[in-house]
Amino acid sequence: MRKTFKLDELDCANCGSKMEDAIKKINGVNDAKVTFMTQKLTVDADDAHFEEIMDEAVKICHKIEPDCDIVR
Repeated sequence: MRKTFKLDELDCANCGSKMEDAIKKINGVNDAKVTFMTQKLTVDADDAHFEEIMDEAVKICHKIEPDCDIVR
């Protein structure tokens, strides 16, 4: 399953790159892309565990940039 989400309050392109790299390492993620200019996150991941994967992605984003939210 591939879905695109809006990133709210992503202030730093470098932070976006760190988020992308960390999300790609989550078990079940096939690919992830953070686009700073459009404030979007695209995640391609296992359908059966997509919600758990996104919960982990939210935690990662808050750890890297506390004000950033993934709008789901």
